Amino acid sequence: MSAPAIETRGLTKRYGTLDVVRDVTIAVGPGSKTALTGANGAGKTTLLGMLATLIVPSAGEATVAGHPVQPPAPALRRRIGVLAHLPMVYEELSPWENLAFFARLYAVEGAAARAEELLRRVGLWARRHEPTHVFSRGQHQRLALARALLHAPDILLLDEPETGLDPEGVAVLDELVLRAPGLTVIAATHRLDHVASWSDGTVHLDRGQVVEDATRGSASGARAAATAGGAGEAQ
Repeated sequence: MSAPAIETRGLTKRYGTLDVVRDVTIAVGPGSKTALTGANGAGKTTLLGMLATLIVPSAGEATVAGHPVQPPAPALRRRIGVLAHLPMVYEELSPWENLAFFARLYAVEGAAARAEELLRRVGLWARRHEPTHVFSRGQHQRLALARALLHAPDILLLDEPETGLDPEGVAVLDELVLRAPGLTVIAATHRLDHVASWSDGTVHLDRGQVVEDATRGSASGARAAATAGGAGEAQ
């Protein structure tokens, strides 16, 4: 069995006396697509932030791509792509300039060709030299998706990735990330109607705690996968 791409043990984030994330232990297999669900305030964004090395845990530990998330190593950050709830792009720059800037940060080889490929795939190539501040929310999200994929990470951490996207934009998200073979994805989402079309596992949070873990790395997820495999062999 392959080692988990993402694994946490007792991961906790505390602000004052409030545990925003409490004692989270999960294991996500490589290449799997996991939906992170729960109500607003359940701790989804904080959990993703810790996995992305952006928030320091109060207790517990986590490894992503075999690296501990704290202290964050440059080698780990090159393996992770992050799509936050807000797009995290520079409004005064064009899409082309945004990707050129992030390409320098990540030392992306063949940056111009990679930027062109992604801008074409997200549907922004024709507007690559326009200032980003004139774009719609959905176009911002498309650009943020291109930024998250620019350095070809093998693990994607997404916070409400469908935000602002029209059906065509959701189809682009599905093609590039949610249904892309080989990518390991954890995506926080309220779009429960969409989850079944792309995820092979779910982690449900309630007030910072895992109340359901049906990921491929969990015992329940492994049982479900074995059952599905046995059913397939019987057909």
